Amino acid sequence: MKPSWLKIKPPTNEFSNVKDVLKNHKLYTVCQGAHCPNMSECWSAGTATFMVMGETCTRFCKFCQVKHGTPDDLDSNEPKNLAKAVKKMKLKYTVITSVDRDDLEDFGASHIASCIKYLKEIRKMKVEALIPDFQGNIECLKKIINANPDVIGHNIEVVKRLQDTARDIRASYDQSMELLKNVKKFSKNIYTKSSIMIGLGETKEEVLEVMKDLRKNKVDMLTIGQYLQPSSKNLNVVKYINPEKFKYYEKQAYKLGFMFCASGPFVRSSYKAHEWVKKI
Repeated sequence: MKPSWLKIKPPTNEFSNVKDVLKNHKLYTVCQGAHCPNMSECWSAGTATFMVMGETCTRFCKFCQVKHGTPDDLDSNEPKNLAKAVKKMKLKYTVITSVDRDDLEDFGASHIASCIKYLKEIRKMKVEALIPDFQGNIECLKKIINANPDVIGHNIEVVKRLQDTARDIRASYDQSMELLKNVKKFSKNIYTKSSIMIGLGETKEEVLEVMKDLRKNKVDMLTIGQYLQPSSKNLNVVKYINPEKFKYYEKQAYKLGFMFCASGPFVRSSYKAHEWVKKI
């Protein structure tokens, strides 16, 4: 049984308006594919995290509800359509993420970079790119960096011990940490961000270990949320973490030097993503 603090806010009229814009521009959001618990709240506020490169992921992470299998060809018009939709929605801060595309020569890095560049042409637009690991390919990462997003995010997802349990075999703790480290190596002007889920059997010490490792690699921002089983085919929830524990982790994050941390049962990697701007 889910505890009393896990209550999702109902949708408003703005929720439907955002949904219509996305449909008209043939766009897809991670909010929909991942069954995000904040979808109603975020869409009602006129914000959304856009998922590019299709709805189908080439990886099989056991916590994820996004469709897996063989993806369709890339839509070359997507970067332009994305910019048009964002402009129509009058957003000032946009998050773009993607499925993993291990089937593509550059894993989709050029396509993501094109999306970023079109968005950056919108006046005063700040862009956050939540990217795959590109199987550790440095040249692919450089394409994203050269597109000059304000934030590059990459999720470590779970504590080190649970990586093999939760993530696809092609992902790894060290590979993800190296990617985040390399963003800072090649650009001092781009902020970095990561996210972890808890409630899968990790210990407090293991969560703190991830946080310390992220700070060693100069990661600026962190989000921590409760893992919620999206379907019976996904990993079971081991424990529902109470709000007090999330507050504890948030305090520890700031003590470790993170410039921004969002920590709570419904927090996801893109939740209130624009809030970091207030911290600088």
